[in-house]
Amino acid sequence: MDWQAHRRDAHQLGQMQEYLKQIVYGGNDGIVTTFAIVAGFAGAQAEGVAQIGGLAVLVFGLANLFADAVSMGLGEFLSLRSQHDLYHSRRAAELREIAANPEQERMELFEILRQRGLPPGEADTTATILSRHPGIMADLMMTYEFGMVDPNEESPALNGIFTFCAFVIFGAIPLVPYFLLAPTATTFYLSVLATGLALASLGLLRWNTTGEDLWRSLWETLAVGGVCAVVAYGVGWLVGG
Repeated sequence: MDWQAHRRDAHQLGQMQEYLKQIVYGGNDGIVTTFAIVAGFAGAQAEGVAQIGGLAVLVFGLANLFADAVSMGLGEFLSLRSQHDLYHSRRAAELREIAANPEQERMELFEILRQRGLPPGEADTTATILSRHPGIMADLMMTYEFGMVDPNEESPALNGIFTFCAFVIFGAIPLVPYFLLAPTATTFYLSVLATGLALASLGLLRWNTTGEDLWRSLWETLAVGGVCAVVAYGVGWLVGG
């Protein structure tokens, strides 16, 4: 029973690691993008020039949130589709080169293996064996010669969906105080707190999934969001002034 539970936990962790990039990328951008709206309005209000109500903050915030989430999700989808197309096109060309010039390609693989630490004799033997298996040889050449990894295990649609969902879920957090309270200075401070907690939770998720240093994960995530928030507030203050 314990072994089965361990397998389930490992599987769930593997799925989280697989989509960590999309979750962190989408979540961080969602938080920063939405809080930039809130901070920009707050900076303008601080000068007393723009009296912006809570409804305006929500309308602009939500419109921006969903528009950018769709853009991010579709961008991730198209980016990975392009990676798929480029990889398969380059691999097909590599297979043609192996078929047309097998000895030249074998020597290229020999040099790659030698440069990566294999003794010349073993590198030559390995390259000779692999030259009998063009598919495996092409995969190795793609990785070591072109630095391209097979993207087939990544789904463009799922990556786009995870990016979209992370953007919306995390990006909505800075707006929560404006759903619940009138737009006062206290509401803005609560939004700052909510934004900090959202960034911290994203940092904790990154730490839990990757095993990186806890303080580094938290600090980097909070620092990126904090810089963007200060810039957005400053722009609002300058425009308001």
